[in-house]
Amino acid sequence: MAITLKDKMKDLSPARRKRIEARTAELVKEHMTLRELRRARKLTQVRVAKELGITQDSVSRLEKRSDLLLSTLRKTVQAMGGTLSLVAEFPDRPPVALSGIAEDDPTPKPAGRKDAHAHA
Repeated sequence: MAITLKDKMKDLSPARRKRIEARTAELVKEHMTLRELRRARKLTQVRVAKELGITQDSVSRLEKRSDLLLSTLRKTVQAMGGTLSLVAEFPDRPPVALSGIAEDDPTPKPAGRKDAHAHA
């Protein structure tokens, strides 16, 4: 017969179970969906929509998406009163904060070939 997590937890001391439950709660807080983040900030979809200049229905659809543009994610986080930071994590080095990706005013790109030939 297989041993379940519930069975394992029963075998632990109350103090150990309490520490595990506390750590679990910490980890859950560190990983949230946009909807959970908005709710944790005690904001309504209507309020976020007003900040973004979109409809409440658009906020609802945005919260359900699994693939967002970084600029959209940045604006949504800002509408909730925060800032967006991107961090790359590797097994062989400390985390690296990425810059210039989700910023308001990225460095302008050089003119492409099409533009260069147009002025020749």
